[in-house]
Amino acid sequence: MRPFRFGISIGRAGSRAEWQDTARRAEDLGFSTLVIPDHLSPIFPPLIPLVSAADATTTLRVGTFVLNNDFRHPVVLARESAAVDLLTDGRLELGLGAGHMQSEYDQAGIRFDPGMVRVERLAESVRVVRALRAGNETTFEGRYSRVRGHTTPPRPAQRPRPPILIGGQGRRLLSLAAREADIVGFVGFRHLEGGTAVEASGFAPSAVDARVALVRDAAGERFADLELNVLLQRVIRTDAPREHAEALHGRRPEVSVEDALATPFVLFGSTEGMVEALLARRERWGFSYWVAFEPYLDAFAPVVARLAGT
Repeated sequence: MRPFRFGISIGRAGSRAEWQDTARRAEDLGFSTLVIPDHLSPIFPPLIPLVSAADATTTLRVGTFVLNNDFRHPVVLARESAAVDLLTDGRLELGLGAGHMQSEYDQAGIRFDPGMVRVERLAESVRVVRALRAGNETTFEGRYSRVRGHTTPPRPAQRPRPPILIGGQGRRLLSLAAREADIVGFVGFRHLEGGTAVEASGFAPSAVDARVALVRDAAGERFADLELNVLLQRVIRTDAPREHAEALHGRRPEVSVEDALATPFVLFGSTEGMVEALLARRERWGFSYWVAFEPYLDAFAPVVARLAGT
């Protein structure tokens, strides 16, 4: 059973001072990782701010959660991520995903391919990035990526390379994560209609059972070495968790009230209740690395203080 660790997802700040103050506060509260999402929206581009956050802290790890693979050539990504890892003294975690927001592709003039194609392209990119960041001269001929005799400086500080997180909900993506990632991220919902709609039947504990079993089967012997991560959609400290579960059911009818109380993807309850819930969810599914969004930092902090490192 892996010890608990916790991350906070933050996408913006009004100044360098504000950004670094937030990073220091997250570290002081016991969060292990500050992560940045990747969207063509009014948030930071993900890689550069990670260096600033690391400069302001001592042990806080920094990461992407998650990069859209289609926005970057894998050779460029390998170079930039290696530099970030070097400049943060080996504190980078590289989160990768296949992309889902068609509107962002349209804005950038990038073709939005079917999910199967995007996952196949991500699989090729992961192979290229892994090879280059290990310091190998790399030649790769894939369907989507081609690299000829390239060696990427600088070498990252972590050896053989910074850990890779791959997260999502689809079977292909989770199977890829099981085979290639160090950290597998579970989200519990699917994006539909080019990212304009969400379907959350994956919140049901039975559906989570099935997804974890899929990862276990795809990973084989390496499953014991994987860290399992959850992205929390809500963290609400309350003495009336059922009321919040009923409200979630009202917004998402595919999520029953009982499932909303038991799913790993939301936390409703007192601090003690949330601590007990995370302990039970680690016991059932092996989830030890939990990431919440910035608005829930204060609600989550007492839970982090109780469980981090245990």
